[in-house]
Amino acid sequence: MDRALRRLKKRVDREGTLKVVRTKRAFEKPSAKNRRKMKVARFNAMLSARYADQ
Repeated sequence: MDRALRRLKKRVDREGTLKVVRTKRAFEKPSAKNRRKMKVARFNAMLSARYADQ
């Protein structure tokens, strides 16, 4: 039972299901949404720049 629960939690975490539910629970201002998306884009650009040489 513990192993199945752990696998379910990992899968839900990997898919980002809870993150989506939490963000859709309340209204998010368009400016806050844009700021969040830009932050993610900057992070992904930093990661791709860091590992581009490898």
